[in-house]
Amino acid sequence: MNPIEMMQFARDLETFKKNHPKVAKFLATEFSKGLPEGSILELKIMRPGEEEKVSNMRVLPDDVSFVKKITKS
Repeated sequence: MNPIEMMQFARDLETFKKNHPKVAKFLATEFSKGLPEGSILELKIMRPGEEEKVSNMRVLPDDVSFVKKITKS
């Protein structure tokens, strides 16, 4: 990622935090505790007029290092 893209990402991240403070705080709190291998993340999407969709993933060793990289920003 070049410096301009990094600056834009930082601005986008700040906008996300302002628009969704509860989600940002939840993610910051939980990711700061670490995300050990074997943890399960679940995502649910509820679109107006559609059935909800749910998916999950079990954290693998590669995911642990990836999460460490992205939580440094």
